[in-house]
Order: sequence, then C-alpha cells, then structure tokens
Amino acid sequence: MARIFITGSADGLGRAAAKSLLAAGHRVVVHARNPARLAAVQELLAGGADAVVGDLAEQPQMRGVAEQVNALGAMDAVIHNAGVYSGPAVLAVNVVAPYLLTALIASPRLIYLSSGMHRGGQAKLDGMDWSGRQATGSYSDSKLFVTTLAAAVARPRPDVHSNAVDPGWVPTKMGGPNAPDDLRLGHLTQEWLATSDDPEALRSGGYWHHQRRAQPHPAVHDRRFQEDLLAALASAAGVELAGRGPAPGRAGGGASH
Repeated sequence: MARIFITGSADGLGRAAAKSLLAAGHRVVVHARNPARLAAVQELLAGGADAVVGDLAEQPQMRGVAEQVNALGAMDAVIHNAGVYSGPAVLAVNVVAPYLLTALIASPRLIYLSSGMHRGGQAKLDGMDWSGRQATGSYSDSKLFVTTLAAAVARPRPDVHSNAVDPGWVPTKMGGPNAPDDLRLGHLTQEWLATSDDPEALRSGGYWHHQRRAQPHPAVHDRRFQEDLLAALASAAGVELAGRGPAPGRAGGGASH
C-alpha cells in the first residue's frame, strides 16, 4: 500500500480522494490550513490518516508543511490539490506552494491539480507577484503555470512520474452545487495516478481528464516557457528543484518577487 500526501484535504476533492484512498487501504497524510480546520478531517484521522497543518499562502508555513511531511517518512505520491480561486494568494497557493513542496518533499509520483480554465491563461510572467501580497495573475494563469510546472518537472527527473489533472467542473465548494460533472470522476484520476501500476498511470508529463490524456495549452510543453517559469519560481522560493543549478538572483521573464 502507498503512503500519499494530499494538500488541501479538509474539503472538496482533496478530502474525497483521501477518504477513498484510506478505504482502499493506503496510508494517507491529510493537510489543513490551520489547527481549527483539523475538525473537518476528524473522520479521516479516526480512519488512520496522519495530518499536517500550515497555510500554503505563506512560504514559511509551506516549508513547515514540508518538514512535517518529511518527519512522517517517505511519500510514495504527493497530490498537489490545494487551490484558491481568487484574491492575492492565487499564485502563492496554486503555483508557488506546489513548486516549493516539490523541491522539499521527495516522491516518485507527483500529481498537480489543473483545470480546463488553464487554456484561458496567459503565458506571460512579467509583473507576477509570487509572494501573495497583491493580486496579479488570474486563476486561469495560475492553472496554466502549475500545468506547465508538472510538464517541466517530468523532464529533468526521469525517476519521477509527474502529471497534471483536470478534474472537471465538479460540485465542490469551489465548483458550486450546480456543477455538472461527476464528483467521483473528479478525484478518481488523481488516485489512479498515485497508486496504479497500470503502464498508462506510470507515464509522465501528461495532462489528464478522467483517466484520458488530453491536449493542454501549447505553452505547457514550450521548453523556453518551462525554463522561464522554473527560474521565476526558484527565485521566488529561494530553492531549486533537484538536478538544477543554484537559484537565480532574478526571475526569468521579468517576474517580480
């Protein structure tokens, strides 16, 4: 059985995935933004899950989450599920946190939550504030960036299976009660990529929707944009991904930090 860490698992797709994986016998590490939110995962904790706490809008707490996870032992998979739809923290939570946790937590399977809305994102890094102090990039931008991150991670790390998933428009707190897609299908692909030995699930660099590979925004597989994004995130977070050189002093593409 696998040990899987899921960010943003106090509600929505993250909580649903955690519950399903626990029921299948896997060891799950859930994540809540603050101690008060742990009340929402009591059922999961009673079922054997471990918990870590930290606000992914703030880099010191992102690092604290990584330390807590690493103290629990090696992770077989990480599902970067946490996300916000609007406000100044969009880039910090949706992009910087997945990047920083990827850099600090070793795992052979990485799953990043994207969205069909990433196709409306702008492949531009100029003027982006990665700190979470002011709103710059949109939700669509953030999902384009994290989908590109998933593809970029797959290249320098051949020992890692890195993929992005579009869960569809599902009835969660973010999606709203009238969302038309199937909630179960919204988290099935993440679970499959995290645990399955199916050769398809062991492919890397894909963009998935309901267990089928789909074609993402053209910028996702643009090598130059990938490198510019990695440089921007390394500068913003002060840490490089494994296998790369020292963090640059200035982000590529003119991104601010």
